[in-house]
Amino acid sequence: MPGALEEPLGAFLDELRTGRRLSPRTVDAYGRDLVDYARFVARQGVARWEEATSTLIDGYLAQLARRGLSIATVARRRAALRGFHAHWGRLAGRASDPTAELPPARRERKLPHALAIEDVERLLAQPEGEGALALRDRALLELAYGSGLRVSELVGLTRDRLDLDHQAVSVAGKGDKERAVPFGRAARRALAEYLGRARPLLCARARHDTVFVNARGGALSRMGFWKILRGRARAAGIATRVHPHALRHSFATHLLAGGADLRAAIYTHLDRGYLREVHRTFHPRP
Repeated sequence: MPGALEEPLGAFLDELRTGRRLSPRTVDAYGRDLVDYARFVARQGVARWEEATSTLIDGYLAQLARRGLSIATVARRRAALRGFHAHWGRLAGRASDPTAELPPARRERKLPHALAIEDVERLLAQPEGEGALALRDRALLELAYGSGLRVSELVGLTRDRLDLDHQAVSVAGKGDKERAVPFGRAARRALAEYLGRARPLLCARARHDTVFVNARGGALSRMGFWKILRGRARAAGIATRVHPHALRHSFATHLLAGGADLRAAIYTHLDRGYLREVHRTFHPRP
């Protein structure tokens, strides 16, 4: 590494150590991050820090992502770069900062929590009785867990896209791409009872083809689904916080835990017969 690159790094680390009184562990972490950055810069033919540009820094951050580093690690290294370039700019009397033009850092999204299979079973058993709303909720929750549909796909599902004989629904996902999604026997039974006995009562005067309806006969909304899920989870005594996509995430998690291929867990552009076989083999409620 050229001395013109190495010496300013040492000065910055000394400032962190003595001026800001950061812990030795933190200073060591900054040092490792900046040495890695300086080596990348040197490989690009840059010999002095005044030659560094925002394009160069963006290329380094992109390389970190290609190396498989987490978003949190990349964000930490970005912070180290910002601190170093700001410090070097003050010492060198430069007003421009190449890190100032970088786009905002991405925030790492954590996967929602999956329910235990035992909690799912308690949740699905909670809608008791033969009332219209109980039959609706049973069908709604069984299909949500049995298919892994998004909430928007559940509440927007129409009867012409529901095939009880073949235990599958057809949905238009992101980008209007059609995909066939199988579900199990428990969901088929619950749907048949709901469509045959409960839905005609709930929407006797309504003229729409939406599968799931509210107590007044209108199409069920996303918020309506959330209230049903939250209320049933509370009644089932589930202590874990249940979020709107809890059943979708639990569906994928339990399939993968059973040994299913990830492509099958997201059900995208695969043969319908293959998907049905995967569902029967790996889903807890085939």
